[in-house]
Order: sequence, then structure tokens, then C-alpha cells
Amino acid sequence: MNWLTDYIRPRIRSIVGDQKEVPDNLWTKCPSCEGMLFHRDLKDNLNVCYHCNHHLRITVKERLGYMFDEGKYDKVDLPKVPFDPLKFKDRKKYADRLKDSQHKTGLKDAITVAKGTIGGQKAVIAAFNFSFMGGSMGAAVGEGIVLAAEQAVKDKAALICIPSSGGARMQEGMLSLIQMPRSIIAVEMVKDAKLPYIVLLTDPTTGGVSASFAMVGDIHLAEPGSTIGFAGRRVIEETVRETLPDDFQTAEYLLEHGMVDQVVNRKDLRDIIGRMLSMLMDPENKNVKKKANGKAAA
Repeated sequence: MNWLTDYIRPRIRSIVGDQKEVPDNLWTKCPSCEGMLFHRDLKDNLNVCYHCNHHLRITVKERLGYMFDEGKYDKVDLPKVPFDPLKFKDRKKYADRLKDSQHKTGLKDAITVAKGTIGGQKAVIAAFNFSFMGGSMGAAVGEGIVLAAEQAVKDKAALICIPSSGGARMQEGMLSLIQMPRSIIAVEMVKDAKLPYIVLLTDPTTGGVSASFAMVGDIHLAEPGSTIGFAGRRVIEETVRETLPDDFQTAEYLLEHGMVDQVVNRKDLRDIIGRMLSMLMDPENKNVKKKANGKAAA
């Protein structure tokens, strides 16, 4: 008989009474300043650290909710693609990896396409979820970008891509690399229709994604501190045989060197993109005049 567990513990419980255990997910540690963040306050602050302004990653659902006017949007169904075209297997079957990611995220693949309005202007957003196999670009993602471009042209809407990706999906081999030129062709469809194409670079945007559609926008915005580049830092240093700056491949570094037009805090993105779309798609402020005339008539 263990007198500590069989006698002392029940006696303490009888004196103190039953108490609910405190959930262990109420607090999050900021990866930048290591400050403790209460989950409700963090959510209210759009997953941005309220100590140091570090932008933590955010789910696609949350991102679309704050990007579109009043959080209202319609998802666009993605076309079906072969589930495991190469029957690829490393330490685990590719088919099993897909199923695990689908179960974990509730998404079909790493990209979500949605349409709605931003600042009163029509917009189609193609947003990546890094939690789905690192946001890697396979056939489904390529189809998603093509679909988003076609939807934008059909609706005469702006196209906004929000990449968060490690690059091409190795389990699909050449089929993944083919999506790079396909995404460029899709973007050209939007530009040929004289519609705006805006890219919001988030953490991280690397590999084949940064080497294709992510860096050919009419306007490039980025969230603070985002990692943006092609190859890894160590690979580049070994290639050029030079030590790179500490802030190399950050949004701020790219802004300073002309690769990014503006670094924008998450809470300001909808307003800034809304104003940009108003200037690009409604330069004469026709919508504003219509609303003003409607109020005057009333």
C-alpha cells in the first residue's frame, strides 16, 4: 500500500474539493520575444504578438475572414486531380501524407480559392495553408491558381495571391515543377484582361513558388518579418562564398532592395488593399458617387 497515493491524496482532495484542471492551451509563447500570449488576446490581435509585433502564422479561414468585407466570402470548389499520380513513397506513402494533412487541416489541399469584395471592389483570393505539407505546390495547387485566375477574369475582379510555401512538392516530381509555368500563364490571363494582380508575401515564401507567380505581381506587399527567397541561406553562402547579412531574405530587406513595394501590418492589410483596388479598378470613384447620390435621394 502506498500511503501517499492511497491515503494522503484522497484526504487532500476531500479538503480542497474537486477543481477543474486548467487547459494547457490557454497561453502561447511568442517565437520572437518569448513573451507569453493569452490565446483570446492573441486571436483578437489577428495572431500578432502584442509585445513585439511578431506576426505568427494564421489559418486560411482566419485570413479570409479578416481580408474580405465583413468577413463574407464564397469558396470556389477546386477541380479534382489525380490523388497520387506517381505512387510515391519515401519513409511514408504520399497517399498517407495527403490523408493525414487533409484530416489535420480539414482542407483538400494546400490552397483555398475564395471570392468576395475588399473595400467594395470584387476580388478573388488564392491563399496557401502552410500547415498542409508546408504549403507545397503540387498539381492541385497549380489547378487552384489557374481556377482563381479564370474566376477573376470571369467576374472582372482583382486577383490576390497569398503564398505561404516551402516550394514545389517533391512527391509529385516533374508534375509539380510544371505548375510553375502554368501559374505564370494563369497570371498573364489576368493581366491581359487589364485586372490588378496583387501578391501578399507571408512567412515563408520560398522555392518554386517564389520563382514563379509570387514575384510577378503588379504590387507586392509583405507581412513584417516574413522569410522570402528561393534557396536556403546556407546554400547561397556556399555558392557565392560570402557571409550574408543577418536580415537577408526578410520582408524588410527585400523592401530596402526594391523587391517588395510595402511591408504592411496584418491589421492594416484590408484597408490598404481596399484603397489600392479602388484606385486601380474605380479611378473615378464611381461607387462612391453612386452611394452619395443614393443617400441624397433618400
